[in-house]
Amino acid sequence: MNRTPLDRLALVIVVIGALNWLLVGLFQYDLVAALFGGQTSFLSRIVYSIVGLAGLYSISLLFREVPAVRDKA
Repeated sequence: MNRTPLDRLALVIVVIGALNWLLVGLFQYDLVAALFGGQTSFLSRIVYSIVGLAGLYSISLLFREVPAVRDKA
């Protein structure tokens, strides 16, 4: 089973969120807040919510059956 476009989009968003958390953890710099006017701005809250929803959706990827790959040799 291949990943759907929604699966890929969710994973990209989760990775972006993870990179933002990496910046927060290492440098105490919140890129989302810097770009969108602070942590409590409306746009930042939307971005945080989208990342959270993408994370929740990505949990479903853990439980999907993936067919075994056969060795072509």
